[in-house]
Amino acid sequence: MYAYILRRLLLMPLLLFGVTILLFLMIGMLPEDARLALYLRDIPKNPNQAETLIRQYGLRDPIYVQYANWLFGREGQDPNTGKVEVRGGILRGDFGWSKSGSDTIANIIARRFPATVELALWAIVPIIGIGVWMGVLAAVKHNKWQDQALRVFSIVGYSFPVFVVGLLLLMIFYARLQWFPPGRLSDWASIVVNGPDFIRYTGMNTFDGVLNGRLDIFFDAGRHLVLPIISLAYIQWALLLKITRSSMLESLRQDYVNTARAKGLAEKIVVNRHARPNALIPVVTVSGFVVVGLLNGVIITETIFNYPGIGSVAAQAAAQLDVLTVLGFTLFTGVILLAGNLVVDVMYAVVDPRVRLS
Repeated sequence: MYAYILRRLLLMPLLLFGVTILLFLMIGMLPEDARLALYLRDIPKNPNQAETLIRQYGLRDPIYVQYANWLFGREGQDPNTGKVEVRGGILRGDFGWSKSGSDTIANIIARRFPATVELALWAIVPIIGIGVWMGVLAAVKHNKWQDQALRVFSIVGYSFPVFVVGLLLLMIFYARLQWFPPGRLSDWASIVVNGPDFIRYTGMNTFDGVLNGRLDIFFDAGRHLVLPIISLAYIQWALLLKITRSSMLESLRQDYVNTARAKGLAEKIVVNRHARPNALIPVVTVSGFVVVGLLNGVIITETIFNYPGIGSVAAQAAAQLDVLTVLGFTLFTGVILLAGNLVVDVMYAVVDPRVRLS
């Protein structure tokens, strides 16, 4: 087990190196004055001053030198203050300046990522729990009305685009019923959260509301999460239902299940203790990537519900052709994807010991 994890850990630096190379090549296609945003907030409009800064930050140096500067940063003089300091360097947490967000990319990620994490944490349980439950039910009730109804639900789930479901949810539960509004907080709650007496422990409103003893903030933040969670869940339910059903049907046909039934065990015990654990092996992999997808920011859902996560801010940057910001978010989400892939590999080995030998 430990050797398996060690092999996966040793692969991580190589994969990260490949990701940075690809992104740096994309950044290299930008004009030199645009690449100055890697090091400066205010890009000078004076051509002579811009030319001086381009040389100062080595944007015409050999490609390997530029890559090293992008990784570790480069010393330069601020054109406004005259102060000499190291600027840039993704390993220092400096992804550059966001033209669309009027802030550093690192600050925008730090400000927006807790919202995405909060949405993901509250969405994981209903997505995985209900999706797996429906898949098991469909397999156990194979070819009965429950199975047929769930298969229809799965087909419909794949057929409807996410933005259509999101708009329908807003039309019914917000425009007509006024139950679940878009956004992240109501106006009164935003005033409280941004006030001096409210301590931001995590940046996640539901958790911070509880930690501050403000259950009204907790319930208001939760009310704003309902529709995004449903919008995210329905298509993932369709995916998990289909995979769990297929895997469960295969497990129910195995000899060890027939042996358990021949011993006179109750069907509930056969399903829960013998068939389901083995059927969940491929579900673990899919569930892991579902969680990673949620943490990477769900652009359409966050945009429709005006939810200020990293997905919506990346969409705004793309709409304003802020390529540097988009690539900065791509690098950040790429790291999350690689880390998530490592966790999935480890969980897969825990569930299925045969993987450790591969």
